[in-house]
Amino acid sequence: MAKVYVSSTVADLKRERRAVMDWLVAAGHQPVHSYLPDSDTVRDSCLDDVDTSDLYVLIVGHRCGFQPSDDNPEGLSITQLEFRRAGQSDIPRVALLRTSIPDVSLSDLADPQRLALVSAFREEVARAVRPAEFSDQEGLIQGLSTGVQAELDKLGTRSPAGRGAGRRAAGPVLRLAPRPVFLAGREELLAELGGRLARDDSVGPRVVALTGLGGAGKTSVALEYAHRQLGEVAVAWQFPADDPAVLAAGFGELAAQLGAADRGDPVAAVHGVLAASPAGWLLVFDNAPDRGSVARFVPPTGPGRVLITSQNQIWPPGQALQVPVLDPQVAAGFLADRTGDPDRRAALDLAGELDGLPLALEQAAAYLHAIGDTLAGYLALFRQRRAGLLARGEPIGYSKTVASTWALAFERLQQTEPGAVGLLRLLAFCAPEAVPLRLLLQHRPGLEGKLGPDVAPALVPLLDNRLAAGDAVAALRRYSLVTPAGNGLVSVHRLVQAVTIDQMPGDLAGQWWQAAAALIEAAIPADTNPPEAWPVCAALLPHARVALADDSDGVARIANYLGESGSYAAARDLERKIADAVERILGAEHPDALIARGNLARWTGRAGDPAGARDQFAALLAACERVLGAEHPDTLRVRRSLAGWTGSAGDWAAVWSQFAALLPACERIFGAEHPDTLDVRARLAFWTGVAGDPAAARDQSAALLPACERVLGAEHPDTLDVRANLAGWTGSAGDRAAARDQTAALLPVIERISGAEHPKTLITRGNLALWTGEAGDPAAARDQTAALLPVMERVLGPEHPDTLRVRRDLAYLTGEAGDPAAARDQTAALLPVMERVVGPEHPDTLGARHNLAYWTGEAGDPAAARDQTAALLPVRERFFGAEHQGTLAVRRDLAYWTGEAGDPAAARDQTAALLPVIERISGAEHPETLITRGNLALWTGEAGDPAAARDQFAALLPVMERVLGPEHPDTLRVRRSLARLDRVGGCGRDP
Repeated sequence: MAKVYVSSTVADLKRERRAVMDWLVAAGHQPVHSYLPDSDTVRDSCLDDVDTSDLYVLIVGHRCGFQPSDDNPEGLSITQLEFRRAGQSDIPRVALLRTSIPDVSLSDLADPQRLALVSAFREEVARAVRPAEFSDQEGLIQGLSTGVQAELDKLGTRSPAGRGAGRRAAGPVLRLAPRPVFLAGREELLAELGGRLARDDSVGPRVVALTGLGGAGKTSVALEYAHRQLGEVAVAWQFPADDPAVLAAGFGELAAQLGAADRGDPVAAVHGVLAASPAGWLLVFDNAPDRGSVARFVPPTGPGRVLITSQNQIWPPGQALQVPVLDPQVAAGFLADRTGDPDRRAALDLAGELDGLPLALEQAAAYLHAIGDTLAGYLALFRQRRAGLLARGEPIGYSKTVASTWALAFERLQQTEPGAVGLLRLLAFCAPEAVPLRLLLQHRPGLEGKLGPDVAPALVPLLDNRLAAGDAVAALRRYSLVTPAGNGLVSVHRLVQAVTIDQMPGDLAGQWWQAAAALIEAAIPADTNPPEAWPVCAALLPHARVALADDSDGVARIANYLGESGSYAAARDLERKIADAVERILGAEHPDALIARGNLARWTGRAGDPAGARDQFAALLAACERVLGAEHPDTLRVRRSLAGWTGSAGDWAAVWSQFAALLPACERIFGAEHPDTLDVRARLAFWTGVAGDPAAARDQSAALLPACERVLGAEHPDTLDVRANLAGWTGSAGDRAAARDQTAALLPVIERISGAEHPKTLITRGNLALWTGEAGDPAAARDQTAALLPVMERVLGPEHPDTLRVRRDLAYLTGEAGDPAAARDQTAALLPVMERVVGPEHPDTLGARHNLAYWTGEAGDPAAARDQTAALLPVRERFFGAEHQGTLAVRRDLAYWTGEAGDPAAARDQTAALLPVIERISGAEHPETLITRGNLALWTGEAGDPAAARDQFAALLPVMERVLGPEHPDTLRVRRSLARLDRVGGCGRDP
């Protein structure tokens, strides 16, 4: 260990002093730096420290520094005094001369008098010793390590080397750049690296190549790992590996340090010493172009580790370890910590703009330190002057900026791989997400005519030529400018895209943007309705959003894909942009603008705003009738949509008549079996059921289904909708088990065609759960609905009307499964949400009020249930009519809670008056009719006639067993009531 005095000015060379001292400590030396600026009293102690040192290291910049006044007739700076004292005391001197000026404000360039003193001192140093010049920290450390080892050798501090083959320097043989000052988010990567290099599964050294984009921090990770290993290795040496000549010279220097300079070929000499070494060693080959460039330099044997950094991603299996960009949260934390700016939002946004690239993050922080700006200010400026900022800032530990780091790669590719340059320019105008090259690079009719004159020569050779495209990708991978993402996909860092665009003249950039747009639009399927087109659309979606204009046909097809695949809110938002763009360019009443408005209205409704959809279609209808005519096909389609969303918005009374009036017009204009006519028939059947006639709805759907299967196909979405409606109205008409079974058969078909999380699949799951409960297994239905609800909330949103219906069903089935208090509480929590979202008098809200009243009574408060039901009845009658099934169900429950609240005679009389109405509307054996008969028997007994009640129950039981099944909960209740009457002659109340 040597005692080394470090001398320099302080204000302009803080980083350099820190780097030199860190290196000395890592090399096992004792640095001394007792100089305190601006103090006459320290001069003597500084000079005494110089006298007691083994070695003197001087760092010279462009600043004169402090000049002691006492006993200093020449007015020398204390640094110059120390340099002369070391010479007078015959202490070896190592001088490091900075040639660059990172910050002019910290130099004396603006002061001619002091600048003359600086120049005189630099000339004195150059005459007295042979200084090592440096412009960055890499050069600083290289000059330091070479100079220190050479001077120590001259002092004779040597120890025997292995196998008596010469002599080597004492202590560890070390040349490493300084340890990274700022390194964030790399512990997992360092652990992985350590694990790979610690494996002892071969006789040779362990080799790992850290690969990644220029500026990803490969060298920083390598240096951090190397510095952590210094206690375990006898040699730790970093080679610049991008130039073969420089790399070979580095081996000559290492051979000298190992005492093997006289053995001929320095590479073989170093390999021989390392192979014979009993101690571990670590060689770092920094910035290697490829495997071949370092192959002959990597030691073949010995107990060592070899760490390579390279932009090239192509290495033998098991050797490559990718250095990724930083996670957004880690990158934001780095920016906040590095700058001291607490604006977390700005840090996150800037981290996103820089896409987590460590060099860009450090460059931004260094720039902010230099000018004293904030993260928010830098972010705003970056969005306006991106190219300028990517070329500014002096990152600590790195001599290049983002722009200059990639400029060399671009220049080399331009000279050797013009096809790769063309591909990179194409990718620059795509989104940062993975790009489906195989989809884009295909010849399509009319495509070449859309390519500019400067683009076609570079791009056309790549179309439908997998070999040429593969060669271009491989060339870009040599610089990590693209990264394979599997299945023909490649990804590009957003800053690579930005710099690529910024380096092109405006006209050339415009041609490449046009080319990217043409390729992307041509790759989007012409028909995005079928599910088989959705994977292609999904792959192209982010790129279409970036490259295509809002009024383009391609964006319209993408919006349709979003809606058809179930992303209703995303489809609505994109359609809003399309409608605005088309209207702005073509005018509000252009046919294309009307189509865009219709699409916007459609997805508005699907996204959960049926009232908004209704209003938009109402406004659109007037425009269509005026522009296209009342019986134009598009006008009729708008009428159909208006009717449907009118019903979904809660006006059930108006919707049936609208569809009934529309059907003959569609049959006349389109034909009886045209898909549009079949769709109107399906909607008319649906609203027939909603209007209170489920049997008619069932029969209409059953008659329609064969026509849909014949015209559209058995698995067309509209055909499946008819099957779903048929199952639902079958259940509502009284056959709940059949509804369950039909829905169970339908679900896997919809799931296979649309996907497990498509809204239609989720709605079908909800229907299956509901009919499972209605068919007699409420516990299973409750569990199915509980599993469904979080998926609905995630896919559609917690307040989408369909999600609210599932919440309502879950509460209902919870009560049916035996927990009426929980059902009451869940419904009570749901009701204000439904009132706010769909309106206080929407049918779904009224249904929730009905459920709340029912479970309030079941939970033990029949009087409150009676009063709530009594308040609800006139509202239902006003909206649906006195004989609607839903209204009759409310009447039945009012009678029931009247009895439970203490007036069984009134309950009996109300139920007796209600029964013939329900029987006439629903049929004698409909479940609602049977339940009402059971209630009548119950209240007949409660009112004092148990014999008549027993007879009524006895007549009812076999019908219940036949219609609902012997184990259905309602059947079991009737059986228990009859048994109680037979046993004790009581009222027949279910105990």
